[in-house]
Amino acid sequence: MVHLTQVVFAGLVAWPTIVTAAATGDNKAWPQSVSLKSFIGTEQKIALDGVLANIGPNGTRVPGAGPGIVIASPTKENPNYFYTWTRDAALTYKTLVDEFLFGNKALQPYIEDYIHSQAVLQTVTNPSGKLLPSGAGLGEPKFNADGSRYNGNWGRPQRDGPALRAIALIEYSNYLVKNEEKERVKKVIWPVIANDLAYVGQYWNSTTFDLWEEVSGTSFFTTQSQYRSLVTGSALASSLGLSCDACTTQAPQILCFLNSPAFFDSAKGHLLGNINILSFSRSGIDANTLLGPLAAFDVNAKCDSPTLQPCHSKVLSTFKVLVDTFRDPKLYPINAGIQKTKGVALGRYPEDIYYTGNPWYLITLGAAELLYDAVAQWEKQGFVAVDKTNEGFFKTIYPLARAGTIYRAWPVLNGLSAFSAILSAVTTYADSFVSVVQRYTPASGSLAEQFLKTAPGTPTSADNLTWSFASFLSMTRRRQKQFPTSWVPSSSSSSSLTKVPSTCQATSFKGTYAPALSAGAPNLTITCQSTILFQVNASTYYGENIYLTGNSSDLGNWDLGQAIPMQSSNYTSERPLWFAKVPLTAGENVRYAFVREQDCGQGWIWEDVDVTKGNRTVSVPACVEGEEETVRGETDDAFRGKGGSSGGC
Repeated sequence: MVHLTQVVFAGLVAWPTIVTAAATGDNKAWPQSVSLKSFIGTEQKIALDGVLANIGPNGTRVPGAGPGIVIASPTKENPNYFYTWTRDAALTYKTLVDEFLFGNKALQPYIEDYIHSQAVLQTVTNPSGKLLPSGAGLGEPKFNADGSRYNGNWGRPQRDGPALRAIALIEYSNYLVKNEEKERVKKVIWPVIANDLAYVGQYWNSTTFDLWEEVSGTSFFTTQSQYRSLVTGSALASSLGLSCDACTTQAPQILCFLNSPAFFDSAKGHLLGNINILSFSRSGIDANTLLGPLAAFDVNAKCDSPTLQPCHSKVLSTFKVLVDTFRDPKLYPINAGIQKTKGVALGRYPEDIYYTGNPWYLITLGAAELLYDAVAQWEKQGFVAVDKTNEGFFKTIYPLARAGTIYRAWPVLNGLSAFSAILSAVTTYADSFVSVVQRYTPASGSLAEQFLKTAPGTPTSADNLTWSFASFLSMTRRRQKQFPTSWVPSSSSSSSLTKVPSTCQATSFKGTYAPALSAGAPNLTITCQSTILFQVNASTYYGENIYLTGNSSDLGNWDLGQAIPMQSSNYTSERPLWFAKVPLTAGENVRYAFVREQDCGQGWIWEDVDVTKGNRTVSVPACVEGEEETVRGETDDAFRGKGGSSGGC
């Protein structure tokens, strides 16, 4: 998700020391002693206040954060989440836009700050790249609290952020268009959105780190969000009298891919969180398949919609598999003895070891929200379709369920129709997941990232997590039957964007990018560039990193604060390879060197090279317009000099 603090070093995974956030107050006092309704009513305000306290410049918990910048958590040590993640910020602001549309007009200044901050953030050169000419920098997952580049080793790129940011801004723009501010949307906000949509259209078929920031491959959550962004982007463009070629050409193929057999394990009955991954052996059971349908939710969508809504058969079957997995007391002792008709604490995926792999507040809340969403969709369409795929889900909470269609209009037996009985049972089931969160919420109402999987379920990892608070808000609104605006075109629509092509094609659309000047972005100039693949064999220890620097501004001009963090995803014991693809100004002769970053604050170790004499040089070939990301030169080096040693922290 969010803020992994797991980083891949030398083909291994480094995890921080576990610390536990202390719960406050008496466990027998609020919130455990009150009714669920009372808890939700009180916590709803705490959650909104918690979100706003983590947004700059006036957030009380995040001094130093820039205007409109969402800080993941105020926690700065074990783990340090005092950064802004593009994904987390977008999901948070999607929630705030919904709150605004539900009537909280006091949130509009926050939304306006977000527009400006993201316009600027799009132009910040970072380890993933730049905005111009290819948009590569939009895939950078995190930035410092003031909006400057984060230069540490990380799982990059992450391609869900641009899609989610576009979705949030599109929803707000639709409101402005309806309120006669079309020209402002067209001039100020659309250029920000257009960059993100161009990025989605160009890179949706490229590998990405998942929302947990741990594996590189193809993410279900990312793919589902990318599809929605292009569909809603196309509709907004049309309302503005503009076009979005990336939207119209790529959305059908993303939808085709989303519905391909590759994403569904038919034998085990669940969607796969990630596919096309090269490492990290996993079952594929992953909560990102629960969070994806939440991001795609449309109360008016049909349950058989290929957008894979909360009430879709595959989603419900996946829900059961995920919940049953974490119901196992060997995995989560805290869930021991809980009836199968009751909710349990849920984590990311069964193989998780981050902070020992505990339940997450936002995922447990997400389970409740998904069920509330499904109930709302069944109420809208007037029937529940039970089939072989989702029958197991229904039988868990309604043993009489059998394959077939159950209509609202059917006769009432014993005072309650089967349709009403199922909806009532699912709603009660949803409430039971919220009750789990209530049980492990401290008296302060603070929602951390996780709570321990063993009794007493103490909050742990980052405290006051913005995404946890935002999840509570969205869950509460769905329980109150307040829904975001619809986005899925109706079945009667002639739109080709909602029809699954007969054959999936691995396409992309070359995007064009420009700074959103009217939203406050700085103007940019660009030179003709060619990409060089830098490679170095460097044996490293657990927690050590390799950086690339040089006499070019693109390599940081020997400033280690601007050096390029190299990637280790291809590192093996046979070949300890670190690499980085870097666009450089065409025609230059560039001097460069590699540097080791030690763990535990031990500092840097430079190579034994004389950079002034050009021991390492590379000649950058002529550029080819439109092929800035094509590798046109490469190095094959070995680190010269001594290695480091772990500081033991």
